[in-house]
Order: sequence, then C-alpha cells, then structure tokens
Amino acid sequence: MKYNFDEIINRTHTSSMKWEKYRGRDIIPMWVADMDFKAPQPLLDTLRQSIEHGIMGYTLIPDKLNELIIENLYTLYDWKIEKEWLIWTPGVVSALNVACAVCGSSFDKIVTTTPAYPPFLTAPSNHGKLLATVPMIEINQRAALDYHALEKEFKSNNTSLFMFCNPYNPCGSVFTKDEINQLVELCTKYDVIICSDEIHSDFVLDQNKYHIPTASISKTAANQTITLMAPSKTYNIPGLGCSFAIIQDENLRKKFKSRSKGLIPEVNLLGLFATKTAYKECHEWLAQLIVYLRKNRDIVQEHINKMPGCRLNPIESTYLAWIDVKDTNIDDPIAFFEQAGVGLSDGKFFGQKGFVRLNFGCPRSVLEKGLRRMAAALL
Repeated sequence: MKYNFDEIINRTHTSSMKWEKYRGRDIIPMWVADMDFKAPQPLLDTLRQSIEHGIMGYTLIPDKLNELIIENLYTLYDWKIEKEWLIWTPGVVSALNVACAVCGSSFDKIVTTTPAYPPFLTAPSNHGKLLATVPMIEINQRAALDYHALEKEFKSNNTSLFMFCNPYNPCGSVFTKDEINQLVELCTKYDVIICSDEIHSDFVLDQNKYHIPTASISKTAANQTITLMAPSKTYNIPGLGCSFAIIQDENLRKKFKSRSKGLIPEVNLLGLFATKTAYKECHEWLAQLIVYLRKNRDIVQEHINKMPGCRLNPIESTYLAWIDVKDTNIDDPIAFFEQAGVGLSDGKFFGQKGFVRLNFGCPRSVLEKGLRRMAAALL
C-alpha cells in the first residue's frame, strides 16, 4: 500500500495543542514534536473496531503485546529482554519523572545535557532533586557528549541519575557504540543510573547509521539503565498515551513500580490496541515515512543554511531541526518568525538561547511554505 504523506489534514477545532496555539492567526505551527501525518490505516482500523465494540473498560497488558515488544527488540537490535523487565506507562514524561523520584535521596543531584527536551530540565525539581546541566560540544558539525565535563559533574556531590536522550532531541545525533560505552563506563565508575529516553529510536534518517539501545551494549549497561520507549512519536499517536520502560535490575525495577503505584495510571484501552497493531502491522508505513522525512530533512538543511545568520548542522535522526540563529542578531527569534507566519520552539526552553527548533514532520508543501516565509523575513 502506498501512503500519501503529502495529504493536508485540517486539524483546526480538534483540540490539537499544536494547532490551537495559533488558532485564528496566519501562522504555520512547526513547534511541538507532533507530526501532521495520518496514522497508519491498520492502526486506524483497529481503533475503529475497538470503539464499535462499545465498551471502554479497564485494561490488562496482553501477553501477545509483551511478546511482540520482545520480538521486535530482538529483530531490530539483537537485544534480548525478558517479559518481567517491561513496565507499561501512559507516557515517557511520566516515566522520566518516576526515574527522578526513585534514584537517590532528597537533594541528590541529577545530571543531563543541554540543549535538552524541556521535561529533562523540570523533572528533577518535581521530586526534590538538584539539576546540573552539561552543554553538548560540537565536533565535526555534530552534537557530542563532553565526557570530561560529565566526569567533573559526577565527581562533585551525590549524582544519582544521568538523563540521556538517545537519539538526541533536539540536535539529532545518533550515538555510536563507542560513545555509549564511554558513557556507561563513566556512569558505572560513579554509580550513576542512566535513564535513556529512546522515543526517537525509529527515526534514524542517515542510511549508514543505526540506533543502539543504551542497555543493549553490555551486562553492565543493562544493570545500570532505565530504558524508555514508545510508539507515540513513531506512529503519530501521542494522544493515546502508551509507552514502556525496560529495567533489567530487579531492585531498581521494584523501586520504579512501587513509586508508580497510585500516581501513574494504567495505559488506556485504545493506546494498547493501537500499540499492538503499530508494532505488528505498520512496518511498511514506517518505512515509507522515513523515506519522506529524509527528503524533508534534506530540504530543510539546504534552505536553512542559505538563510542569512542561520546555521543547521546535519541531522542524523528525528524530524526536528535545531537551528542556530545567533548570527541573525534578532533579540526574540520566536516573535520574529511568528510575525513572518511560522511558529517555532524557543531554544531557551531547551536550555540554550539563540536557537529555534523546527518540526519538519509535515506535508512537503507546508514545509516549503514555512521555509519560504522564514527566508523572506530574513532578507
């Protein structure tokens, strides 16, 4: 089946966070990581059948779904996991918060890198923990981990957790085995748990690169890591609230489950059905999506780097572009581009001013219109 990612779907009056922000204004929303593509047809058919059944009751995780996750992880990454290691949650952000809650004592330090997905920067304080940030460094036009700075941070005070985004949102880096190994060795040395957010693992755009789950590289890594994954970004179903954590260490897993009780709700019925169908029947849709996003990525990189004062490093993964606009000398780039008719994410919420993030997970005609508006405003 050939999927049409060029189709423009009217999302106004659908309670869409992305589109309601600019309702009534001629601004193309290209901010939050929510794609403007219709979900795969098999998934939509499953949801329709679920609703037609007529009863939306409480849920249990089907054994078939757990088996499907185990099978997919082995097929994709040669990573063998056990059913007991899986913990289902209604979202990666809630799981990230649980990780912050269970690792260490009050006023322990949690470390992450910047720029960072905004919940990385807010979750530690939600649970009485201190946050320390280490800026990524640029090597050969690519965001990379600064191991020296990380070790310096781990040494000082009590660091209990490192929040890692793999692949990296917002910069798009796909981490190599050597990079992950070096991180694991460092965290092991200082007894730091890794919470590895891998929600963008299906969006590797470079054909010569591939995703490596942090916990998959060694027994040490497996015992040191909380892995977070979800179908929500991949199949554009974030509103259905379904994700899972993988925790091999039994003691850490028990703490995670205990802290979740009474606070983190069960996954909803539609989310479960959608997830099962996504991982079982929607591989072709995803393959076609990656081809489409790769072309969108190329268009974004070509156009942005021609805009005066803007710079965009090569994007290895995700459908997000992290654009350096410092040389434009614009005080408020978000307001500037909104006035031009394009709504972007502000780098300051990711811990790095002078940048904007653009979501190119949209029909190509919409993307090209947004890029034309940006270019015209900068001339």
